[in-house]
Amino acid sequence: MAGRITHSEAQLRPDPKFNDKVLAKFTNCIMYDGKKTAALRIMYDAIDVIDERIKKQPDAVEGCENGLQVFRKAVDNVKPYVEVRSKRIGGANYQVPMQVKPNRQQSLSFRWIIAAARSEKGRPMHQKIADELWAASRGEGKAMTTRDQTHRMAEANKAFAHFAR
Repeated sequence: MAGRITHSEAQLRPDPKFNDKVLAKFTNCIMYDGKKTAALRIMYDAIDVIDERIKKQPDAVEGCENGLQVFRKAVDNVKPYVEVRSKRIGGANYQVPMQVKPNRQQSLSFRWIIAAARSEKGRPMHQKIADELWAASRGEGKAMTTRDQTHRMAEANKAFAHFAR
């Protein structure tokens, strides 16, 4: 049956250690070739690295006492609120700023964080993920730069907002 909507949200099981669905989804995005155990190990090691940093610098990330809270704050910080979409109107293409739906906000933030971590070379993945989550939770890093560029693009094309439906 083509075009059938999957109930992926209902089928998603929370991760075994923290019982968190958002973390489970992020882990699934990290996963390569169905190697979920490797992806889980990367995430848990990254959260352990963040926990160690919190012990060293307890007031570095405001309102976060553990690695899972830093992860949540990082994902929330990276979520974009507006983006530009290309619309063809009267033979011309316009970059129209539009609101981003919550599911797309989450998937974009996951994608940007993982892409920023993968773009670095020479270190284990769990350290790169931990660094990117730490930076994003403080409003810094490559993923936050991507979000800011997206918002800047939408702001620059505000004149075409009336084309949005």
